[in-house]
Amino acid sequence: MKAFSPARVKFSQFFSGLDGLLSKLTPLLKNSKGLESDKGQSIPKGKVFIVGAGPGDPELLTLKAARLIQNADVILYDALVNDEILKLAQKTALCQYVGKRAGQHSMRQKNISELMVAHALEGKSVVRVKGGDPGLFARSAEECIKLAEKNIPFAIVPGITAASGMSAYTGIMLTDRDYAQSVQYITARFQNEADEPNWQHIAAHAETQTTVFYMGVQRLSLISERLLEAGIAPDMPMLLCEKASQKEQKLIVSTVSSLAEKVAGKNITGPGLIVLGRTCQRRHNVEQALMENHDLYL
Repeated sequence: MKAFSPARVKFSQFFSGLDGLLSKLTPLLKNSKGLESDKGQSIPKGKVFIVGAGPGDPELLTLKAARLIQNADVILYDALVNDEILKLAQKTALCQYVGKRAGQHSMRQKNISELMVAHALEGKSVVRVKGGDPGLFARSAEECIKLAEKNIPFAIVPGITAASGMSAYTGIMLTDRDYAQSVQYITARFQNEADEPNWQHIAAHAETQTTVFYMGVQRLSLISERLLEAGIAPDMPMLLCEKASQKEQKLIVSTVSSLAEKVAGKNITGPGLIVLGRTCQRRHNVEQALMENHDLYL
């Protein structure tokens, strides 16, 4: 058997090498009977793919997502999408930023949905790229409804959600036989008191359940306050992880009663996750250097 030596290649070069193999799938897709209605009439050529880009490390992108980005006519991407991923796009592709960040000017969700529809009705292949996973706090449902209303075919490509990325890159498990048998994800975008979660329920199950708050960096003090009011043990472990899976990742582990004070002055801007539960007190010594090795064997 012929031996191959390791070759150092860029992330984008690695995926571009897949073009020859993956492009063979294109004729099969075009000839699919699913592209025609029962009456034999062709549906619009335009199509939309709602794609998850993962938590930040560009190598966590799926092969399917990479193929679709490489062949897209239009790419509409969010603020949390790594720039390295956008380098996969072909030179003729239109890459348009449609990100939404707290406290910053951003495009309204209604306008994003309308933009997707407009490009698709022009016969374009549109890839809507979102950070993390499209099915988790990504407002994908609103986009799906709009696309369905206009009879535009669409598909969803999953991505690694931020909580999974945090767990793997910090060595802190979301579930653990000794501490937590379940995990729940909660958005910390509280528009009013009625939108807030059931704090009593969270506090009552904290001993055996891990709770992950998304988009809660600016509400850390409020979350801690609500949990203490609900009767949670002040020494219950809680952490904040900023930019999970990225080189700039920061991890601060403390307790419900002291995490906010410990984070103050650390210049934490997000994106970040807040994790509550006994699993936070057990961290496995993962070797980050192994994840940063870019020698690929082709």
